[in-house]
Amino acid sequence: MYKNIALWIIIALGMAMMYQYFNESHSVDLPYSAFISQISNGSIKKVAIKENKITGEDTSGKRFETYFPTDEQLIPMLKERGVEIHVIPTDTTIYMILSWAPMILLVVFWMFFMRQMQGGGKGGAFSFGKSKAKMQDADKNKVTFKDVAGVEEAKEELEEIIDFLKDPKKFQKLGGKIPKGVLLVGPPGTGKTLLAKAVAGEAGVPFFYMSGSDFVEMFVGVGASRVRDLFEQGKKHAPCILFLDEIDAVGRHRGAGLGGGHDEREQTLNALLVEMDGFDSSEGVIMVAATNRADVLDPALLRPGRFDRKVIVPNPDYRGRLAILEVHAKKVPLADGVKLDDIAKGTPGFAGAELANLINEAALLAARRNKERVDIADLEEAKDKVMMGKERRSAVISEREKRNTAYHESGHAIVARMTAGADPLHKLTIIPRGAALGLTMQLPQDDKYTITKDYLLGRISIMMAGRAAEKLVFDHYSTGASNDLERATKIARNMVTTYGMSDKVGPVTYSKHENTVFLGRELSSGALDYSEQTKVLVDGEISGILNGCADGAMKILSGNRTLLDKMSDLLMEQETINGDDVTKLINEYADEKWREVAAKNLAEQETENSERNK
Repeated sequence: MYKNIALWIIIALGMAMMYQYFNESHSVDLPYSAFISQISNGSIKKVAIKENKITGEDTSGKRFETYFPTDEQLIPMLKERGVEIHVIPTDTTIYMILSWAPMILLVVFWMFFMRQMQGGGKGGAFSFGKSKAKMQDADKNKVTFKDVAGVEEAKEELEEIIDFLKDPKKFQKLGGKIPKGVLLVGPPGTGKTLLAKAVAGEAGVPFFYMSGSDFVEMFVGVGASRVRDLFEQGKKHAPCILFLDEIDAVGRHRGAGLGGGHDEREQTLNALLVEMDGFDSSEGVIMVAATNRADVLDPALLRPGRFDRKVIVPNPDYRGRLAILEVHAKKVPLADGVKLDDIAKGTPGFAGAELANLINEAALLAARRNKERVDIADLEEAKDKVMMGKERRSAVISEREKRNTAYHESGHAIVARMTAGADPLHKLTIIPRGAALGLTMQLPQDDKYTITKDYLLGRISIMMAGRAAEKLVFDHYSTGASNDLERATKIARNMVTTYGMSDKVGPVTYSKHENTVFLGRELSSGALDYSEQTKVLVDGEISGILNGCADGAMKILSGNRTLLDKMSDLLMEQETINGDDVTKLINEYADEKWREVAAKNLAEQETENSERNK
């Protein structure tokens, strides 16, 4: 700090001296007697008088200056000879400030320029290679494992890291080496960054945070230099944790692009590989990185000796979601009778960040309604908003379009209730939400880790049911089914090309190049690894699945036309109905054969739900 202050003082003084030098007029010192003689000779052209100092210019253009005593005859003599006379007033404070204004502005401009060169005051104009890592002291880091929920297995794997940072000799005396690097892998929002902070908070060590994108700049070699500086900082503050978020920004597979392998990102990755292989784990510096794209990372990063341990941080299950909701609900006053387990059951697939957002949205809704506590209605509405988007009640929709949407959503609901193994029906609405004109919402009872072919065929049938209802009632197809078709086609394609669920195609996967992120590698290895005949067969199987499911949905709706009309009428009247309303309509208006099927499916869902609660 003192060196920087001294540097700025020297720069300011130097600029002030330069300004003073160039601002002063370079004049000849003229004796007063010679000055009087030149006035008499008529060789003085103009003068400027300031107190007892006279500066001027003679007829030949030479400048001069002189000092004079009190001389009452001077002014009349100058007037007599026709000399141009200027009188300069005595300096005041404001005048002095104004005279120095150009120099002050120049200094301010120079300081601004230097700060811009420093990148906002960090690193310095000649220090682009300095790391941008943000350090958090152990005293300031208050995040512990109590603040992290829903990832119990990941926490258990990281407890060894905490023990080592607290007592490294415990492991070293037995010859054990703690992992140099820990890679946290999981979908976005599952709490990878929070987990790394909690490790540092539990161990009571400094925490360095840096994003993968912070390494790469417009200048060549900056990324590699910042990697080296990051590890130097870590060694100075050991024991500590270096956390690199979104490591896939610099850790992608080398040699995968069209432009060759010698680019800035790869040089940064090379420096990272060298530094991780070079530092000793006994120094107490542990590298923790996070990514949701572990499949694109360079294999050299994942070998033992670098990122020795891979910790999976998945989306939480029901118990995990409940624990996360309880953590975030501590900051929100809840009304009596609010059961967070109902919200946890109704949010399958939600990540921790989405659950935190749900609690926050519920608090905002309650505050907007001038409530003192958040009740279950606020939580349910916040859940629907997060899952389906905000209601667009201001949208002006014609009666014809609303009727079309009502039949579309009723078709989804009827087929969902009459398809074995389908997820329970939660609600359906014709109130526009997000980009959709209406929605049919199903909530899985359990977190699914493996999915059967029958379940996927049922999902496709439900998606096709809205389109089938429009065809059955209005004898037309509309663009409202475009998203349904897109999702159904994706499921059917995965069934044939990835899951091996087609008898004609067989247990073979053909989706190797469909989701590749490496254009150069794809072009070099060929776009397809199967023949055109196989491609025709695959396309035929996909079309067969989609058409078969569409025919099945049409068969269900044709046999329950009265139910379809009544459900559509109720939707037009109430705009939103729930699963219980659908059950009542089925019991009253459904065909006897399909009523038994719906009752059987509902009984199976209730049985599974009661067993799960036990």
